[in-house]
Amino acid sequence: MKIVIGADQAGKPLLDVIAAHLAGKPGITVNDLSQAGYYADMAQAAASTIVAGENDRGILFCGTGIGVSISANKVPGIRAALTHDTYSAERAAKSNNAQIITMGARVIGPELAKAIVDSWLASEFDPHGPSAGNVAAIDRLDDAKAG
Repeated sequence: MKIVIGADQAGKPLLDVIAAHLAGKPGITVNDLSQAGYYADMAQAAASTIVAGENDRGILFCGTGIGVSISANKVPGIRAALTHDTYSAERAAKSNNAQIITMGARVIGPELAKAIVDSWLASEFDPHGPSAGNVAAIDRLDDAKAG
């Protein structure tokens, strides 16, 4: 699995923890798109790699996780979810088919962040499950925006 990660200055310390955590997992390749400047630009760049098929999933960080979540969700075809606990991470994947999760380095600690990532990576969306209709409706919003 190819995972794109990115952070602004506030999120960089937590990104470093998660990058090291992911490096120890077999079958995972990490692509760090952190850059100086605005988190919106970094989030857009990271999300665009997922839409283009260059990466499978993404994890973005800023101070609260809110800004990168809003920014990534501006990219058509992306579903980014702000996660603060393992349950929201699991549901981001299972109920919303979120390709990106976001976290706030000023909000959660390193051990919880690792658990959030593990929960999200262990969860899969069921395209025939009870949430499939909701995800299809979200996709229609993207289609309407593009058209």
